[in-house]
Amino acid sequence: MKLRIRMLAALAASAVMLCGCGKTTTSTSDTSANGGADSAAPAESNAAVSSDTSVIHNFEMPEIGEKIAVITVKDFGEIKIKLFPEQAQLGVENFVGLAEMNYYDELIFHRIIPHFMNQGGDPTGTGTGGKSIWGEKFDGGIPEGLYHFSGAVAYANSGSTSTNGSQFYIVNTDPGEFDLGGTYLEDGSVYYYQTFEEAGMNVPVEVQEMYKEKGGTPFLDGGYTVFGQVFEGMDVVRAMGQVETDENDKPLTQVQMESVRIVEYTGE
Repeated sequence: MKLRIRMLAALAASAVMLCGCGKTTTSTSDTSANGGADSAAPAESNAAVSSDTSVIHNFEMPEIGEKIAVITVKDFGEIKIKLFPEQAQLGVENFVGLAEMNYYDELIFHRIIPHFMNQGGDPTGTGTGGKSIWGEKFDGGIPEGLYHFSGAVAYANSGSTSTNGSQFYIVNTDPGEFDLGGTYLEDGSVYYYQTFEEAGMNVPVEVQEMYKEKGGTPFLDGGYTVFGQVFEGMDVVRAMGQVETDENDKPLTQVQMESVRIVEYTGE
C-alpha cells in the first residue's frame, strides 16, 4: 500500500516527464509521471479502452531468422526482446534504427520503480531528452493485440503517442501482479479499483485472464505504443527493478545499457 501511494505522489509530482509510463491512474493525476518530458504515467482516461478483439500477440515467440533486440545491462545480464513490426511498424523501425546507430549504448535507465517499470533511452539521463530516427517526435499509435503485460516494451511519451521519441520502458511486475489504477476520494484517501469493469476497462475476458496470469499494468493500455515483449531475461528486468533509488526514482547506482543490438534469432 505504501508503495502504491508513493507511486501516486510520484505520478502527480512528475506529470511532465513520464507520460508514457506511470503506476496508478487517479482522477486528479496529470498525464505524465516523472518530472521530465517523456514518461510512463498514463493520462486519466487511458484505462477506459474499448477492445473488440481477444488477439494477444505479446507472447508469440520469434521465428528463426527474425530480428530481435538484445539489451545487455551492465552487472545484470541480457534481456531479449521480440519485436512486432507488423503491429507496431513505426515503433519497431525507430527502435531498430536507433539501436543500429548505437544510440542506446552506454545510456542509463534513469527511472526505475519496483513492481512497475524500468525506463531508459534518454541521452541526457534526466527523462527530458531523446529523439527519434527522424529527428522529431513520431506517432506510433496503439498497436492492436499488444498489451502492458509484464515484460512489455513501450515508448514513454508526454501526453500522447504522437510524442514518442527514444525513451522506452519495460513493465517489471511479478507474475500475477497487475494494477488497475485507482482514484482519489473526497477525504483525500485513495481507492484502488478491484475489477476491470470498475476501472472502466472494456477488454476481452482472455486479456483479463492473461493479466491475472502474467501480471502487468493494464491501466496503461490505450495510452502508449507497445512495440516489443521480453521473452528471455525477465529475471534481469526484475532484478533491475529492485535497485535503490532516490526520491525521483533515479537509481543511486547507475543501471547502464552496455549495448542494444539487433540480431537474428537463432533459437537460443
